[in-house]
Amino acid sequence: MTNEGGTFLLPDLLEPDLERVQAYWNGLKRGDNDIPFWDDVKFSMQARLARDVMVIEAFENPLRFRFDLVGDDLTHRYGTAIAGKFTDEVAPHPLIDRLTDQCLATVERRAPTYFRHATVGTRYSRLVLPLWGNGHIEMLIAAACFS
Repeated sequence: MTNEGGTFLLPDLLEPDLERVQAYWNGLKRGDNDIPFWDDVKFSMQARLARDVMVIEAFENPLRFRFDLVGDDLTHRYGTAIAGKFTDEVAPHPLIDRLTDQCLATVERRAPTYFRHATVGTRYSRLVLPLWGNGHIEMLIAAACFS
């Protein structure tokens, strides 16, 4: 859930679908590293895990975020393909509510973040996980769980 300071705090318990993605992320860590490397991520976009997942590239100077891979279920919910576009280039949609802010918080904290969206007709939770590469957080995994 989010607090009034705008940070995206992890809840004590994640939804089972988000917990599976976090377990996958934890399993990618090498040795004593706190953050896995992005080039270890191997999603088959046909696999159940990957259908509600986005892989987002983080660019520096200025800090921007671009959708690299977007799972089929998320593309369907959004209504059009957004892969290859920056988060600030796509039309507002409940699916990506506060996603840029959450990605920024994930990069700044170098730790997983959580967001819950609840409006009439749209309820979901989102987990964003950092991935290391080239000396900085270079990619993010974002997973959504709908209820």
